[in-house]
Amino acid sequence: QAILCLSRPFDYSQKNAVLIPVAALGVGGMLLYWLRSGRKIKTIDMGDGWWGTGERPPKGKEDTSIRPFKIETSDKEIEDLHQRLDRFRFTPHVEGAAFHYGFNSSYLRKVVDYWRNQFDWRKQVEVLNKYPHFHTTIEGIDIHFIHVKPSYVPHGQAVRPLLMVHGWPGSFYEFYKIIPLLTEPAKHGLNEGDVVFEVICPSIPGYGFSEASHKKEFDSIATARIFHKLMNRLGFKEYYLQGGDWGSRITTNMAQMLPQSVKGLHLNLVFIATQGLGKMIRTMLGAYVPWLVGFSREDARRFYPFMQKNVYDVLRESGYLHIQATKPDTAGCGLNDSPVGLAAYIMEKFSTWTDKSFLHKDDGGLE
Repeated sequence: QAILCLSRPFDYSQKNAVLIPVAALGVGGMLLYWLRSGRKIKTIDMGDGWWGTGERPPKGKEDTSIRPFKIETSDKEIEDLHQRLDRFRFTPHVEGAAFHYGFNSSYLRKVVDYWRNQFDWRKQVEVLNKYPHFHTTIEGIDIHFIHVKPSYVPHGQAVRPLLMVHGWPGSFYEFYKIIPLLTEPAKHGLNEGDVVFEVICPSIPGYGFSEASHKKEFDSIATARIFHKLMNRLGFKEYYLQGGDWGSRITTNMAQMLPQSVKGLHLNLVFIATQGLGKMIRTMLGAYVPWLVGFSREDARRFYPFMQKNVYDVLRESGYLHIQATKPDTAGCGLNDSPVGLAAYIMEKFSTWTDKSFLHKDDGGLE
């Protein structure tokens, strides 16, 4: 009996020695599968909309024409700008603040002086008109875009349409230097066998020369639908997309809306929408076992310490985002009325978003 009694705990411990690791592997495998498997993104319903003033006209009565557009300025506009710049009211900045509290007002004086006395508006207008500009009305608002076709296409080479979408604070002008590399690669030392594109760069509604929505709740999905309609109006059924900043969200929505039309999507900013328990577990485990949640060493280096890099920095740098998301008309009154205020508001982002260390420089690293 004593021997039998001794054998039971021995058998039990043997079973434990096998069962516990197997159970741990099973639970761990399930956890790993759950962590690594993303939610399948559903196709976004295209829907329809009307963002113009008043009621939508009857079907078939909307203006679908594509109209040539030329950027122009006038002596009167430039004189008004100069008067506003001359009335710039300087406020001394906090000593040693550099760009930590926003745009350094002493450096802003230098910017205003350059803008007032050296910047050549007419030359810039010529540069902007380098490419063909157009307007077309979609869902009640005028949409501005440039459309650049290759001047020469090698025999047998297909031309692929590419829609490029900017973000904030930006514009279609962001793409001017890369357009020739896309439309005429051979002329710029690239392989003649490379893909040749024709490029369409629209202004997001409310930006540049595109009309803003006159109705509430205009969003990236509405913009995605409008840009699909733009491409269809230009005769394209299949096309490629590039997006950065808000352009990234818009082009992603376009791919989710009509995946059969989008042959390729390139982003230089990725919006991550995962939330909940899975994200929390990934964040916690990523600091210790980054490989388990799909992080590379470089991912972990950029992501941790988590509070410093993902909470404190976001709180410090996202004040503009909250006011623009909730009270845009209030901020817009000042920015539209004061060119100096607008310059400081936008150029501060070009400083900090280029390199966070530029906060410590009196010129914001802009030079």
